[in-house]
Amino acid sequence: MLYWLTNLSDGGDFFNLFRYITFRAGAAFFTSLVFGFLFGPPLINALRRIQGKGQPIRDDGPEGHLSKAGTPTMGGLLILASIFVSTLAWARLDNGYIWIVLMVTLGYGLIGFADDYAKVSKQTTAGVSGRMRMTLGLILAAIAGTLAAWMHPADLSGQLAMPIFKNVLLNLGILFVPFSMVVIVGAANAVNLTDGLDGLAIMPVMIAAGTLGAIAYIVGRVDFTDYLEVHYVPGTGEILVFTSALIGGGLGFLWYNAPPAAVFMGDTGSLALGGAIGAIAVCTKHEIVLAIVGGLFVVEAMSVIIQVVYFKQTGKRVFLMAPIHHHFEKKGWAESQIVIRFWIISLILALIGLATLKLR
Repeated sequence: MLYWLTNLSDGGDFFNLFRYITFRAGAAFFTSLVFGFLFGPPLINALRRIQGKGQPIRDDGPEGHLSKAGTPTMGGLLILASIFVSTLAWARLDNGYIWIVLMVTLGYGLIGFADDYAKVSKQTTAGVSGRMRMTLGLILAAIAGTLAAWMHPADLSGQLAMPIFKNVLLNLGILFVPFSMVVIVGAANAVNLTDGLDGLAIMPVMIAAGTLGAIAYIVGRVDFTDYLEVHYVPGTGEILVFTSALIGGGLGFLWYNAPPAAVFMGDTGSLALGGAIGAIAVCTKHEIVLAIVGGLFVVEAMSVIIQVVYFKQTGKRVFLMAPIHHHFEKKGWAESQIVIRFWIISLILALIGLATLKLR
């Protein structure tokens, strides 16, 4: 919205700063961060008052989690509000990629909100049915994938870019939309599975978002893409404003989610943020790199799949408990150890993902 202040510029004054994505990204970060700090306490108090008993805790989970009973959920509302206020204020609203990512974020946020509301109102760990969540998520992802394919340059539309290998494209054709659906839905659910300990999911999400934001900025500039010999996707640089707002909002939320958490993100936040990073990967043609940058989420999701499949086949378990962060809890790791070590792993994977831009 504030980008239009550039119309007041003569090319050499303060208003000219609004032309620069980096300036608006920095402003979006601080706007989102301040929003989170200001509105965090009243939102948490309102959630605690409305929800009463807070998020239901699984009886079959780690014993230490029973002490968290009464903690309110739906804290993702704080992150989403921060993101939307900041992005709408500082991003170019004539950019289609911004609207794709916002649509996915809002859509998955609403699905997560419905699930959280069902759990809290009925005081049960079973919310909206998995089939309903998956159906709605696939519809949203299909719309996003179709719009992204339509916006991509003709020589990239329907193509899958391969990292490391220079100028290598895999023509998916009509399969690109189903593939993008898998990426977005998979990312949303993987982040949702990771959100099981205080602060565990939000920091890796911010790391992944920051990495993808940098990639979006790079592939949206023809001078950078020529130098690095990666595919140029005009317009994606504006996504950096969104990811900066996400990081600011995430830090604001982490202030209250740090152990012991005053509020949980809930499916409202985890599904929305996971869907967002999936949509960014599709828009920037870096779907495979997402699997590297978000490798922690991949491992969390795979641990659940392996556990379920192996148990159905043999009646035995591979892990003491899935997702894998609960396995380490059962082995005696402190919650803070798991969280910080997983943060470190996420940072390493993000650096590896960024390195693929140069390894060609």
